[in-house]
Amino acid sequence: MTTTEFILDATCRQGAFTLALDLRVQARALALFGPSGSGKTTTLELLAGLRTPDAGRLAVGGRVLVDRAAGIHVPARARRVGYVPQDALLFPHLSVRGNVFYGRTDAASAGLDETNRRALAEVMALLEIEPLMDRSVSGLSGGERQRVALARALQASPAFLLLDEPLAAVDLPRRRRIVEALRRIRDELAIPLVYVTHAPEEVSALADAAILLDGGRVVARGAPRDVLPVMAPLPEA
Repeated sequence: MTTTEFILDATCRQGAFTLALDLRVQARALALFGPSGSGKTTTLELLAGLRTPDAGRLAVGGRVLVDRAAGIHVPARARRVGYVPQDALLFPHLSVRGNVFYGRTDAASAGLDETNRRALAEVMALLEIEPLMDRSVSGLSGGERQRVALARALQASPAFLLLDEPLAAVDLPRRRRIVEALRRIRDELAIPLVYVTHAPEEVSALADAAILLDGGRVVARGAPRDVLPVMAPLPEA
């Protein structure tokens, strides 16, 4: 299956903390894991355009997002990124339906062929969003909010998805169904994933490349089966 090249070669300082990335990875799904405070969420924010690196270069699938030396900085709104943060930020004044379809455009819909439309509909069914559509987001559980945020990200036809612990608040039976949905997003919709998690089983189920961060540095990289054993000795912050 086709992989995507991720170039993450950048430095970002935040007070006393410095994230220093030096990665060039081919993957359909790239997992980032490591102790709390190691730089995982900051990496997603750099790719989403919510933070700007102090130096370096970021590119996904041959498209340069940031190159500080060349003066390139694609604004967040132009990156076609589907970002699902930990807190699943939803618009409180909109219903679930309004949130799910907020980022959808006619151009995005027109760009889907019949096979992709059918696959997207099946993925949406796996997310079990339909019973929630007419509800207010204020009454949703944490797991429901995560599913709504993921559905909204997909409706915008993103070039890639950034997922920050999307299953942390989801019950185990539904988690398995969402993992299946993420596999279909990765394979049938061919949308690359960058996936932050603390759960080794999610890394094994979804990722074909894994990066272990600690203290803002890459301490291991490679196939999940090679990187996961390195995680055990690292303490949680």
